[in-house]
Amino acid sequence: MCGLAAIFGYSNRSSRVSKRELTLMQHQMRNRGPDGEGIWLENIIGLAHTRLSILDLSDAAAQPMMDATSSSVLVYNGEIYNYREIRAKLERKGYVFRSKSDTEVLLYLYRDKGERLVDYLRGMYAFVIWDAKKKSLFCARDPYGIKPLYYSDDGKTLRIASQVKALQTSDAISKQQDPAGICGFYLFGHVPEPYTCLREIKSLPAGSILRCALGRTPDIRSFFSVSNAYVAARAERPEVLEPGHFAQAIRESVIHHMLADVPVAVFLSSGIDSGAILGLMRDVSDEPIDAFTLSFDEYRGKEDDEQPLAAMVADYYGAHHRPYIFPRDEISRLIPTFLEAMDQPSIDGLNTWLVSYVAKQHGLKVVLSGVGGDELMGGYPSFRDIRQSVKILRFISTVPQLGEWFRQLVRLLSSAGLPLNPKLGGLILLGGSYAGAYLLRRGLFMPWELQNLVGEEFAHEGLSKLSPIAHIQNGLQPDPETNFGRVAALESTYYLRNQLLRDSDWAGMDHSVEIRTPLVDAVLLDKLAPLLVDADSTNNFKELLAQAPRRPLPDKVINRNKTGFGLPIPIWLEAMPTLDTWRRVPLLARDGCHWARRWAYNVMSPIFQPS
Repeated sequence: MCGLAAIFGYSNRSSRVSKRELTLMQHQMRNRGPDGEGIWLENIIGLAHTRLSILDLSDAAAQPMMDATSSSVLVYNGEIYNYREIRAKLERKGYVFRSKSDTEVLLYLYRDKGERLVDYLRGMYAFVIWDAKKKSLFCARDPYGIKPLYYSDDGKTLRIASQVKALQTSDAISKQQDPAGICGFYLFGHVPEPYTCLREIKSLPAGSILRCALGRTPDIRSFFSVSNAYVAARAERPEVLEPGHFAQAIRESVIHHMLADVPVAVFLSSGIDSGAILGLMRDVSDEPIDAFTLSFDEYRGKEDDEQPLAAMVADYYGAHHRPYIFPRDEISRLIPTFLEAMDQPSIDGLNTWLVSYVAKQHGLKVVLSGVGGDELMGGYPSFRDIRQSVKILRFISTVPQLGEWFRQLVRLLSSAGLPLNPKLGGLILLGGSYAGAYLLRRGLFMPWELQNLVGEEFAHEGLSKLSPIAHIQNGLQPDPETNFGRVAALESTYYLRNQLLRDSDWAGMDHSVEIRTPLVDAVLLDKLAPLLVDADSTNNFKELLAQAPRRPLPDKVINRNKTGFGLPIPIWLEAMPTLDTWRRVPLLARDGCHWARRWAYNVMSPIFQPS
């Protein structure tokens, strides 16, 4: 795991890249790669890298890396889990390697396969390759978007980095805020790609490649989508679900994700996902395993306390349990640092940032996480609720003006003092389609509330540019045509990608910790999607996950009520004076306002204040 940056003056052969500008971008990402750094410059092109050594710890794996013919130069962030198999095939073709790194394999795979190399990779990655012969830049981002890649194009120069904040160091990029990104944050609790909070910085979409040749403007092409994986799965679906096939596919993913030349630990909650991953880690390795669990003073003796059950699971699988109880005064001290470190605003990420902070104190660089299990196996209530909403409201939502009339009625009743759910007004207007029902289910604020947070003009521009329903609907292209496939595609394309995975990246890397997600893997999806695509709400794939280790998870874990990797943020918002900015906004100061809305305003207020 690393940080990368690139500058390419693609419009003019005589242009020169500024080393100072590239260095500033590189230095902004030092936490992503504290083990080494490098810069390579050649007139119109410059590449920079910061390295976190995971595979091949020697200097032979340093970046930027050039191939033996000096025809290609690479900077890369991530891990290629099948690099050994690829390397063996390349060696049989005569390629000679100087290192034991996946970086060099990636470099020579490009020489062998060209842009088709993405079809052969299993892993999480974002990379930039300069092709000296073609005078072109080739960039790619992994199928799920586990690793980020941001860019800015002013029509003359392309700038690329692993973080928005790295690009913000450039004086050549405007700091003008993007209404689509900021309104998107208030709608979803995260900034929806390809937008960021700045107009001139965009995210390369997950599963996409970007090409830019000298004298030509950049172009972007998608090579993977979750919805397409479910469409393809419908043609392959078996008549019988084989539990052994299910367990073997997940075990294989865990094996791949444990590939490292440093110790691999696990973030352990009291839930099925992380517990099953620990069990599978123990199945495939006799090495010592550290398991990290968070707890808080506010949770002592309560069901929300993850620590007692996590300790039992760690002992059950012979892991070294490392719990950490955060006192409130330490949380109060750390939250400003957390907010400053956040690369893009999110209502999530604090739990991951805190547990990564603990892992770093113990000298860990690589940790496995159970993120993605609910999206893959239908573990969220949304898999049931969205289907029911569409089934009940599909026809009534088509009655002209009825949805808007109902919304206005709810607004009037709320103004009169009735404590109604703010989302109720959108029930008929939105609930009859998958995209609309998803916005109701996952939305933080409703579109008509945004003017109270960002101002009427800013909200209008942001909503017009983002077009929330059309934006969500894009996640269903092509249409999986089953309830499970549709909801799984939406949850994976939006909530998982833009919130959980993005937060796992920046929150872990702020502490130089690489977070790996065995349940978020395109190869695993291809294997399991045919088993899942026609599932209904009565299927319990989580139970199959719990049974996947040779020693299945204890019943106490399987039967425990789902709580998530939670934090006592509602208590902190009321108790900490430094988190009271929400009190300024009447919409948020009302009794009964959900804590996530108040937290969102605290997260965004240092970034954006309405004029």
